[in-house]
Amino acid sequence: MTSRRGFLAGLMASTLTPQASWAAAGSPAFLSAGKDASGAFLLAGLSRTGEILFRHPLPGRGHAAAAHPSRPEAVAFARRPGRFADVIDCRTGGALARLEPPAGRHFYGHGVFSPDGSRLFTTENDYENARGMIGVWNAADGYCRIASFSSGGLGPHDMLLRRDAPGLAVANGGIETHPDSGRAKLNLPDMRSNLSYLSLEGEIQEQMELPQDLRLNSIRHLAVHADGTVGFAMQWQGDTGELVPTAGLHLPGSEPRLMAGDDARVLNMQGYGGSIAFSADGSRIGVTSPRGGVLQVLDTVSGALLHEHRMGDVCGLAPSSGGFMASTGTGQFIAVSDTAQHLLHRANLAWDNHLIPLA
Repeated sequence: MTSRRGFLAGLMASTLTPQASWAAAGSPAFLSAGKDASGAFLLAGLSRTGEILFRHPLPGRGHAAAAHPSRPEAVAFARRPGRFADVIDCRTGGALARLEPPAGRHFYGHGVFSPDGSRLFTTENDYENARGMIGVWNAADGYCRIASFSSGGLGPHDMLLRRDAPGLAVANGGIETHPDSGRAKLNLPDMRSNLSYLSLEGEIQEQMELPQDLRLNSIRHLAVHADGTVGFAMQWQGDTGELVPTAGLHLPGSEPRLMAGDDARVLNMQGYGGSIAFSADGSRIGVTSPRGGVLQVLDTVSGALLHEHRMGDVCGLAPSSGGFMASTGTGQFIAVSDTAQHLLHRANLAWDNHLIPLA
């Protein structure tokens, strides 16, 4: 299930030498999957201005990645319904291990390390039993698989660590899929997504569902602020052209707050929230739509839509000291302030959906 020989050899060697840190990998600021001009897929480590510091070839299209909290290692996850997750030495871009889910499951493109880096959690589809699962891997012992537990719903996509308490926040998109049906959505007549809060051992601590009239809004991507507030981006599965929110906020123990739902400019998102990120100070939250070619910035207190930035095929988003960093399917890496955008770098490749910050 896991190619471990090379990883274990490196692990044995590491017991004889000081533990490498992210500085040894050139201190990358971001990770992103992409596709180069030849059509080959990769995961790259990027500087703060978008230059590529390392790259690792992937066997298929990647989606997101997770960075180990102390070691210069990253895990690149296959896009749904892929079955690979590559563990990468970010000093060289070389492979340490390749993870595969058990038979009857596939990855959903996201994962996260435990705070101490000892475990990796992965979102998975148990498609034979139509249930969402979280896989658990021992990152201290060659990434062997040690457990799994329910995600609390169907279609778990993004997952992050909570900031207000130990545990996981999981975006259960609510959509049933099966590899035999490609990316078809099999349960739209009765789909219901949720945001589930789980302990690191899999106990459901709290769940948040949207109002019934928004049950077709699939909660897909997450951002977490220091105070524990979770930002969530949604993807509407109903009729196109309906004015429905694509972003919301939830503080555990309270009701969700949906943002800018009555602002006609939300229609520019075309019902698709691709990535979401808080600003560094938490006063704003950004959400991207590659379908609409737009980044919208919202006020986290009032929920109002403050600014809109047009960018072709924009999806990746991360906080920066001056606002946000965005990446596009045309290879652009863009710094975004409240009222301006500045192209920092253009790569000869297409960046995929997510820009993963390492700080």
